[in-house]
Amino acid sequence: MSIIANDNNIFVLETKNTHYVLGIDGAGYNHHIHWGKKCNPLDYEINDNGDENSNNTKLDEYRQELTPFGQTMYRDCDIKAEFEDGCREINLRFDGYEISQDTLKIKFSDEFYPLEIILNYQVYDGCDIIKRFTTIKNTGKAKIRFEKISCAQFSLPSVKPYTFRNTNGAWGSEFVETQNTLEGGCAVYESRRGSSNHNNSPYFIAYQNADEKSGNVYFASLAYSGNFKISCSRDSYSITRVIMGLSDFDFSHTLNGGESLDTPCVYCGLANGFGDMTRQMNTFALKYILPSNFSDKTLPVLYNSWEATGFSVNAKQQIKLAKIAADIGVELFVMDDGWFGQRKDDHAGLGDWYVNEEKFPNGLDELINEVNRLGMDFGIWVEPEMVNPDSDLFRNHPDWAYHYPHRKACELRNQLVLNMTREDVQEYIFNTLDELLTNHNIKYIKWDMNRPFSETGAQNLQDPKMYSYLHTMAVYSIVDKLRQKHPDVAFESCASGGGRCDLGALSHYDQAWTSDNTDGIDRITIQKGYSLLRPTKTMRAWVTDIAGINKPCSLDFRFAVAMQGSLGVGSNLEKYGEEELEICRRNIALYKTIRDNVQFGDLYRLLDADKDEVSMNQYVSPDKSKSVAFIVAPGTKFYKKRIPIRFDGLKEDKTYKVTSQDINCEKSGAFLMNVGIPAHIRGAYYNRIILIEEI
Repeated sequence: MSIIANDNNIFVLETKNTHYVLGIDGAGYNHHIHWGKKCNPLDYEINDNGDENSNNTKLDEYRQELTPFGQTMYRDCDIKAEFEDGCREINLRFDGYEISQDTLKIKFSDEFYPLEIILNYQVYDGCDIIKRFTTIKNTGKAKIRFEKISCAQFSLPSVKPYTFRNTNGAWGSEFVETQNTLEGGCAVYESRRGSSNHNNSPYFIAYQNADEKSGNVYFASLAYSGNFKISCSRDSYSITRVIMGLSDFDFSHTLNGGESLDTPCVYCGLANGFGDMTRQMNTFALKYILPSNFSDKTLPVLYNSWEATGFSVNAKQQIKLAKIAADIGVELFVMDDGWFGQRKDDHAGLGDWYVNEEKFPNGLDELINEVNRLGMDFGIWVEPEMVNPDSDLFRNHPDWAYHYPHRKACELRNQLVLNMTREDVQEYIFNTLDELLTNHNIKYIKWDMNRPFSETGAQNLQDPKMYSYLHTMAVYSIVDKLRQKHPDVAFESCASGGGRCDLGALSHYDQAWTSDNTDGIDRITIQKGYSLLRPTKTMRAWVTDIAGINKPCSLDFRFAVAMQGSLGVGSNLEKYGEEELEICRRNIALYKTIRDNVQFGDLYRLLDADKDEVSMNQYVSPDKSKSVAFIVAPGTKFYKKRIPIRFDGLKEDKTYKVTSQDINCEKSGAFLMNVGIPAHIRGAYYNRIILIEEI
């Protein structure tokens, strides 16, 4: 891959299959020129047609990489600031560029004020993903206050309307997809809650005539876990633009003289269909985004005791569950909420991260040692960013929670949010967790965050409205410091379910808790939405009893759904009879033979339960020698559904052995992909796991 700069200040970012092209005109304005198939780099140029009329200027019509506030640009801007003398207009001029191997930096300076802005780009070998972010510098002495800071702007090539694909979820229904065709005006996807994913997702997916296998799909994902805003617009010139960055809903940031800020990163690409988009991002994230400690290692099968015990944990009962978990093949035993402080329910104890001696009279190591003796690693749940008013921590430090002095704080889930922008709070959390990991053989931390922000007063900050960004950066920093000191500990991101599953979180955590909703049927839809722009192996998926209560379905069905990510079990194993335990043993043993394919393979979404009544997902190893396909159907209409099962991603000229409960044959890859295997999908909660192996 390469970056080409010509004498006319036109820059060509060359990826595996595409060109992304931008340039600077003679007046110093930046222009977006092309994003698509490769052309002769010498053919690219900037066309300047002049003003349309006094109400429609050429500046307002420009396709740009960065739009500052001011002059005759009336459309949405990327950067908005106020200088010390009250001027609120930014007038940028091109100030040079730097190319270093795979990176490009394009510099701009305000023509009068000490403001420098750098557009940063990076390309990667063997893929079509480009990394973008913006650097903002105050090169003078006077303060500059920013009202809006975006990370990247995109101008899509076609003048025809684009459909935007995002999520419109909630707690318990994360990643439920929505599609909106934008013919004019603006569509906004955002978070104002302090985390990134319960409602909208911090990305855009734009297309016109695309499906899983074909059609240009433009996409970009923001690697940031705080309040974000994705603004998509289509103007009177039929230009569709997208601006991605920090939410300006409750935001301001002051740069003192000599200070600078790097925005969060955006990863963008162009794909041939939604499936290609997913596979591009999955491969890229495994190689470049996930923390290196475990990015190339399969994640273990875990058992979490929460649904079996709730808050009523104790050593004897946890050991009993651990013995059953080990017997069915679990590799990691995780104790959830209730082990610390005076934690008997959700009213007390958060913040007091010491072992409850009443529940563990012989200390935590009695349980950990027994778990290790049974051949499993031990993991534990924490919620470091929160505090109960009924806790020693809050009684000693009531000022440590976000608050306004003359307002009563809202207690969602009987808890408050700690002000993570304070250095003393950061130090306390790091030291407490560091001590826990140093003193005990803990290999896994489930880091939770069970409520959104409110009363966001942060009197310690020069800019209290910068709390969301600084809070998020503090969480990342603490996790990174803990990883550095304890490199053999894996971390899971959890935020009251799937509230923090963006690429920013996944650059610091090894996996994410997808949703508190573990209903097997709902999970088909939730997991499909998660899979679009997030790596498969990071998706924790549990088999629980909840799925058998809300919408009763078989244990095998629940396993067939949960095995399509990183498998976990959360059932109350004490209530299981021998028949149910044997189903667990059989499925866990099977998963261990296929998890390489699932966690590292290429995903092909072949059928969609929400459209086709049947869900069929196939995972293919990078060398195409092995594959596993999961077919699940909660129920089909009109008695029967006879369909040919056509696979994908195989080598046409190779022969494969195909096996499942009712299939045993040998066929060529070409046959399997073009003709397929007949199936009779009938009855409630149909499920099949099909193994495919090259002969």
